[in-house]
Amino acid sequence: MSNSPYKKIHVVVNPASGKNEPILNVLNDVFHQYDDVEWTISVTKKYGDATAQAREAAQNGADLVAGYGGDGTQHEIANGIMGTTAVMGVLPGGTGNGFATELGTPKELKPAVELLCSPAAQLRNIDVVKMGDNYFVQRLYVGIEPEEQTSREDKDKYGTFAYAINAYHRSREKKQKEFKYHVVIDGEAQEFLASKVYVVNAAKAGTGISVTGKVSKPDDGLLELFILDNKSIKSLVAAGERVVHLDTKTANSFIMQGKEISIDTDPDQPVWTDGEYTGRTPISMQVVPGGLKVVVP
Repeated sequence: MSNSPYKKIHVVVNPASGKNEPILNVLNDVFHQYDDVEWTISVTKKYGDATAQAREAAQNGADLVAGYGGDGTQHEIANGIMGTTAVMGVLPGGTGNGFATELGTPKELKPAVELLCSPAAQLRNIDVVKMGDNYFVQRLYVGIEPEEQTSREDKDKYGTFAYAINAYHRSREKKQKEFKYHVVIDGEAQEFLASKVYVVNAAKAGTGISVTGKVSKPDDGLLELFILDNKSIKSLVAAGERVVHLDTKTANSFIMQGKEISIDTDPDQPVWTDGEYTGRTPISMQVVPGGLKVVVP
């Protein structure tokens, strides 16, 4: 069999991801069917490896670079190929796989690999968000310290439910506090108290639930910022109503759209992009419309 649209494919494998499956066997079984595909792999050991390996593969002529792993792995692959001619493939191997869900790519490994070689596959131009020298593709949030984040052990034990369990324990232990936020969206400044602030480009979690309901699209050239304050029942209700796609006045409150956003806090707060710890406030970001080409069904 031949006619794969991509002749040189590199796969970055994150062995610490949430699934336990025969990755190499599946890759070999699928790619072996295509006489014209030259494929290579690399394996990560620590954060940052996937970005470096993806960039090296693209610079060495790979026309498609795919990451096997969760959303953090996809985040790294996107950062690695930005500025190159390579396109991105998504092989879901994590706990949540929100980015794969957002794009509608197969949730099982074999059909996801087959998609990379399929002449029927499409290229979708996805927005990315530039923050300093780095990018994120899904969402950013401010206000959870690293030691409060959902652990790898809990993800392995509870799967996607680990995130809800962790949030429940944090609320029970009353670790969530209010902080003063100073936010500028497309030049318009405002201040407010909140526990957390989210900036969303692609909104879906691995369960298919969207954290902004129908508001966010990963290719509309806009970002959504929403406020979550555990001391404000209205902000919690608004978030819940957006998740279940209610179009009410409450659901449409505590959420704003823009192309350029800066966030500062008093005191400084931790920042996470695509589930990875990035640093602390203050931060500034802007959307790059259609900046990333991704293989989709």
